[in-house]
Amino acid sequence: MKILFIEYPKCSTCKKAKKWLEDNNIVFEDRNIVQDNPTKEELKEWIEKSNYDIKKFFNTSGLKYKELNLKDKLNTMSYEEKIDILASSRYVS
Repeated sequence: MKILFIEYPKCSTCKKAKKWLEDNNIVFEDRNIVQDNPTKEELKEWIEKSNYDIKKFFNTSGLKYKELNLKDKLNTMSYEEKIDILASSRYVS
């Protein structure tokens, strides 16, 4: 089974994870999140399968998270609004 590896190419954590996959001969499909960010449908599926709160899918250290003031906004946003932001190119670019 080929896994989907979504990365932000400039991210050092992503680079380490990708190297680990390669070093362990794990076959994966590489996807640049800036060029091809996840769709709403994909995000909903992944969040459901993960059993994590949707907040775990936000990069709280990222510039966009801070620029959009999401720390203060997430608690009052609906699930659909959060999905819209995660699927938006303005969040990952």
